[in-house]
Amino acid sequence: MLRPRPALEAVRVDDRPQLDGEVLAEEFWQAIEPAASEFFQTTPEEGAPSSQRTMVKVAYTDQTLFVGVMCFDDDPATIVVSDSRRDASLRETDSFQIIFDTYRDGQNGFVFGTNPAGIEYDGQVSREGSGGSASGGGFNLNWDGAWVVRTKMGPEGWSAEFAIPFTTLRYPSLQDQSWGLNFQRNIRRRNETAYWSPLSRQHDLFRLSDAGALTDLRIPSQRNLKVIPYVLGEMRKTGDQETLRLGDAGADAKYSITPALTLDLTYNTDFAQVEVDEQQINLNRFSLFFPEKRPFFLENAGLFAVGDPGNTELFFSRRIGLAQGREVPIVGGARLTGKVRGTNIGFLNMQTEEVGGLTQANNFTVARISRELPNRSSLGAIFVNRQGTGDLAPADDYNRTLGFDGRWGIGEYGSVSGFFAKTFDPDLTGDDHAFHLGTSYESQAWRLSFDYNEVAENFNPEVGFLRRGGFRSPSFLVFHTHRVKGNKWGLHEVRPHVSWEGFWDFEGFQETGFLHIDNHLEWKNGAEFHTGVNVTREGVKEPFEISDGVIVPPGTYDNSEVQLVANSNRGAWLSFDMRAVIGGFFSGDRVNLEPGMRMRLGERFITDLSWSRNDIELPQGDFVTNLARLRVSYSFTPRLHLQSLIQYNNVADVWSTNLRFSWLQAANTGLFIVYNDVRGFDSFRGQSPDRSLLIKFSRLFDVFN
Repeated sequence: MLRPRPALEAVRVDDRPQLDGEVLAEEFWQAIEPAASEFFQTTPEEGAPSSQRTMVKVAYTDQTLFVGVMCFDDDPATIVVSDSRRDASLRETDSFQIIFDTYRDGQNGFVFGTNPAGIEYDGQVSREGSGGSASGGGFNLNWDGAWVVRTKMGPEGWSAEFAIPFTTLRYPSLQDQSWGLNFQRNIRRRNETAYWSPLSRQHDLFRLSDAGALTDLRIPSQRNLKVIPYVLGEMRKTGDQETLRLGDAGADAKYSITPALTLDLTYNTDFAQVEVDEQQINLNRFSLFFPEKRPFFLENAGLFAVGDPGNTELFFSRRIGLAQGREVPIVGGARLTGKVRGTNIGFLNMQTEEVGGLTQANNFTVARISRELPNRSSLGAIFVNRQGTGDLAPADDYNRTLGFDGRWGIGEYGSVSGFFAKTFDPDLTGDDHAFHLGTSYESQAWRLSFDYNEVAENFNPEVGFLRRGGFRSPSFLVFHTHRVKGNKWGLHEVRPHVSWEGFWDFEGFQETGFLHIDNHLEWKNGAEFHTGVNVTREGVKEPFEISDGVIVPPGTYDNSEVQLVANSNRGAWLSFDMRAVIGGFFSGDRVNLEPGMRMRLGERFITDLSWSRNDIELPQGDFVTNLARLRVSYSFTPRLHLQSLIQYNNVADVWSTNLRFSWLQAANTGLFIVYNDVRGFDSFRGQSPDRSLLIKFSRLFDVFN
């Protein structure tokens, strides 16, 4: 049985702490009472007190919320510090995280975290992290707020001081407030996770319905206007063309109409500093999904996320400002998000320019409304519109999507969720609906789910994402988690499970079937080994080219394959992982190997190397695909980084290099120097590669502070 939910009083102060990471000996924090000090594990020993003591205190002024954390450790030499880049993962390092449920709705919140190296880690949580989408739903790590953290290591352990301006958060327009609150501490050498407000082992920090409370907040009315201008210079050379020298400028602005309602404006939007996409190789006849990375679209993205993540998304922001893999200039736009009388509202309008031979000018509008209900329940609706603009655009050049979604929490473990949507397109007639209905049950030992998806043949969300159309698809999952007692071979968990999904067209032809039977073994240090068997069916109605000159003919292909996955202790300075899939593939065979390596030298130097190789033999022809990826990062300080991404794709016949230097300031602004080099194999024999070098500088100005 879980313990009662704890509460912590926030203490109003007139002075600020020194903010140097020192907590234990600083007079400011010594004078603050009370403190949160009891933490309870979810792993490795569910429900047991944390193996190390933690002390947390909260204070605030009219403008800023301060959190002081002391992570005591009886063996500081064994503290693991794995990274110091902003928003780097906190799983494989000693770390501390905070979540604020400012509206006390039990579903949405703001996360702030750090590790002993002083990393700045933040994000937005929506719907307790469920329905996670690479477009930003569930947990949006790409949200970057303006705040500061400092850390310090010493003989007692390590400590941290957070300074979070109230203008960075969104909260009700009330003077006296109580927020949902929880803290998470990771002790990596024990693979230990502990929480201030106790959680069952199947839940994580995002479980806001089980959070504690931060009380006695008396926040005065805040005036908030932030302006972020940028300037950009670029040199670009494509093929044998002369070098082009380009320059540009633009600005974003953020204005808090109320503490709960924010207006964002953007003019001449540019995302040149964003890391390039990771390349993918398509071995089927369905669309590839590339996640959104552009900061403007990712803020509050969870509010606009409706649909089946990565498969049927009613709104997908990459449709704005990108076409056929090329950038389309964004003239400007506005976004209004927040809460009005307990109801979430979102409105987005963006205008793009015409690009000759690629796309016309378009106006994009998204309107969203939703309401949280008791016990993790909610109801909502969304409207998405693309309208062709310009003198030559016909009046009927539009595409619209209307959708409704909801979730019903049943008891502590169960839920029913779904959506229904319809598109409106003057060029298409016939069935144009899509819907999803799913049920789930998640306890400490069992995770069960059943889902049904249907997408009609003429459902066409042009400003959404559709992996495939014209199908009916049932699926189920049965997943059991068994905690191993004692010290049997160092095992921590055994996770047997089975899942299945199938896709049929509306004439009853099965296009896909996938049965997965697997068992995960996890050791106490985090190492894992998975043993799986897949039984597959692929129904091909029309021939398609899977590789250059290799055509897969129509037919039904039944196969089976073995799947093995392993990884070593990812908290170590050197770790390895491997995924292997061996078995039938359409009318032939495939051997897929995906080895990877991660090396960490202190918290400053990180390198990740991964490789995916497919060796495919078909009666129509044999071929091999190779996709290699090397990431190297060096952090001079938590805000000064040098990062590179080098990719090799033999199918696209291309090498690419993305080299980024970042000197970050508040809210991920600052100086960015980016070098891109894309070249085919022929470029090594004298042809010119495509190259660009850009320098971008942006700065946040807080007008009222």
